[in-house]
Amino acid sequence: MSEQVQEIEVKYRVVLDGPALEAALAARGAVLSAPVRQDDQAYAPRSWRYGDSKIDVPFARLRTQEGQHLFTVKRPVANEQACIEHETTVEDRAQMHQALVAMGFQPTVRIVKTRRTARLDTRELGEVLVCVDEVEHLGLFLELEAVRVDSAEVAQRTLDRLARSLGVELERVSDTYDSLVRQALATA
Repeated sequence: MSEQVQEIEVKYRVVLDGPALEAALAARGAVLSAPVRQDDQAYAPRSWRYGDSKIDVPFARLRTQEGQHLFTVKRPVANEQACIEHETTVEDRAQMHQALVAMGFQPTVRIVKTRRTARLDTRELGEVLVCVDEVEHLGLFLELEAVRVDSAEVAQRTLDRLARSLGVELERVSDTYDSLVRQALATA
């Protein structure tokens, strides 16, 4: 059996200075794209509850970005930010929502963010996707993402070193945006 490719990421709350982050990324050759609005509806299996483990549980997402609808399924393997991922475009978001509900998924939270992206070539991991996200209810985040077939933990340590080498004050978070948004709305 061949190994499956994992999308491995690390995520950070940008503590103080978004312009300093942008300058540090540009100094590394990562020039951020124009901002794009992403409107995501997260889904979980009906039997799953926040607080339960996410490992080996499939989660779905419907994203609308620039008039296009993307359907994604992620299954965390090593931790919440190391997932087997499958993604495709769908024609009709409302019908895909109904199909997900019919398959036993329930909507959890809506995540709306403005994302800017860049790519960094690294010796250790090859190409790394850089995302700078302004997330409604949460603030500014940096996400670094690599696609790997080897150890998620090793890749996440390497991504963490890359993030810390930028010299910007960052607070690493291990939760996904859906969990973070849910927590923020519960305490608002």
